[in-house]
Amino acid sequence: MRKRIKQFLSDTSLLLRSIPSPVITVLVLSVVLMNLLANKTIYQKGFFAVDGGIVVSWACFLCMDIITKHFGAKAATQASIFALAINLFCVGIFAIVSLIPTETDYSAFNGIFGGSWFIVLSSSLAFIASAVANNALNAAVGRMFRANPDGRAAYYTRSYVSTFIGQFIDNMVFASLVFMLFAPIYWGGFSWTLPQCISCSMIGAFLELFMEVVFSPIGYSVTRRWRQMDVGGAYLAAHAA
Repeated sequence: MRKRIKQFLSDTSLLLRSIPSPVITVLVLSVVLMNLLANKTIYQKGFFAVDGGIVVSWACFLCMDIITKHFGAKAATQASIFALAINLFCVGIFAIVSLIPTETDYSAFNGIFGGSWFIVLSSSLAFIASAVANNALNAAVGRMFRANPDGRAAYYTRSYVSTFIGQFIDNMVFASLVFMLFAPIYWGGFSWTLPQCISCSMIGAFLELFMEVVFSPIGYSVTRRWRQMDVGGAYLAAHAA
């Protein structure tokens, strides 16, 4: 077990040195921002709600799609785990700061940055589940384009399919855990039904897919440039052996 952990850490270290810093920075930053922006609901009607996280969620999945295309699904999942670890570290710092007593009333600040443990748990589980599904599906769809795996059609198809399903899983896991499991316990009996969770998750996935369609040309351009520049050659060579 110790040997496997050391190998995983060594492999992840090589990967993080191989991925250009702007992409890994955007991935990590988008995951942290999603956690904060989700505290604000920007639209709500009945049981359907859209939180501020949708503004940056597309960036997270765009980065995963770029990494999957160039380095593979395993690499994208490793990068996602790294981003989640940084997010949990930030959440811990935010929670500590929100608990520090002050003479001035910072209840609004503490409410946003302090968070609830079950919200953090639910969002973390939802993110890692959606990341694994997105990356694996993206790679699987890409293998279907044998004639021209690096073409626009291949990139857009694999990105759109994986993003829609990945975002649906993210929304569904989060909604199910928060509104069906924890809300009845901690929010005075308030809860959602399974059909409500499914419909809300589906609508959210369509909105997030739209954002992916708008910004996916950026991802395609990045992967083309990486391929031309032989980005991450050491990592790719190590995993090709």
